[in-house]
Amino acid sequence: MSLNKAVYQYQQSSVFTATPEELTLMLYNGCIKAIRLASVVVEEKNYEKANYYICKAEAIIRELRNTLDMKYEISENLYNLYTYFLNRLIEANVKKDRTILDEVLRFVEEIRDTWSQAIKQARIENSQSQTNYKEQSV
Repeated sequence: MSLNKAVYQYQQSSVFTATPEELTLMLYNGCIKAIRLASVVVEEKNYEKANYYICKAEAIIRELRNTLDMKYEISENLYNLYTYFLNRLIEANVKKDRTILDEVLRFVEEIRDTWSQAIKQARIENSQSQTNYKEQSV
């Protein structure tokens, strides 16, 4: 089996076994990767590839926006942020502007880092509550 095929199978397995929270984290990471690659190829003046990567980042942001559960107050704020990101990515694509890409990248990285911390905190709290429940049951 080739290395590429093994990596692909591992990635597929990761997606199928991930929790919804982990899938969201994967989307953020994919968006960050696409924006970084877009920035590199814009610098190289490879505008066809830049378009590809920016469109990929846009698709990920759309997916994040479309899957928001709007019953939570924070969802409206995220919806507005994602819409802003989409508008800026479109502008970056038209202008082939790395400055705009860097701006969106910083925001997405910040949200990703916050999301990652929230997942870790939830796991700690869940683990502690399970420990407390087991101690009370004994």
